Amino acid sequence: MSEPPLRADARRNRARILTAAAEVFDEHGTSASTEEVARRAGVAIGTVFRHFPTKADLLAAIMKELQDLLATRAETLAAEGDPKALFTFFAQVVEHAAGARTVVHLLAADGTDVDVDRQVAGLREALDSLLTRARQTGAVRAEVRLDEVIALLTAACHGALAAGWAPDLRHRTVARLLDGLRP
Repeated sequence: MSEPPLRADARRNRARILTAAAEVFDEHGTSASTEEVARRAGVAIGTVFRHFPTKADLLAAIMKELQDLLATRAETLAAEGDPKALFTFFAQVVEHAAGARTVVHLLAADGTDVDVDRQVAGLREALDSLLTRARQTGAVRAEVRLDEVIALLTAACHGALAAGWAPDLRHRTVARLLDGLRP
């Protein structure tokens, strides 16, 4: 049985909590508390726990929201028809992965596995649409396959997460990967 939809104020609170949590965890890492999240979101701690019973639930929700945001972004880029949208999206996903580094590490410390491979695979349909458009317009080589793009994107996200690449190295690395896709 599904839960009833949230009231408008509950949806706003949930969104504020997620935004505050992402900021707090990025700033304070593993020492961040749900009390600080509640304070930053402007809600009571009970409100945080009503939406997210554990810190792991809160962190998982941040990751889910990020994946939804990326899927929406891919759809928007695909709809705009830019032949280079695949490159834009690829770079944005790696940047988001680098930004989610703290959340991923917190989840791992909590014993929750963030399967980057599965997260990227969740973007498969969006990537396929962007790759098809890029192939049709000659922005990428005709022989580039979707599984190769997913493998490259997964590797780049792993690097951004695990190695903590500095922004300059991240941008140069992504540029080299994307150069390999061009005709």
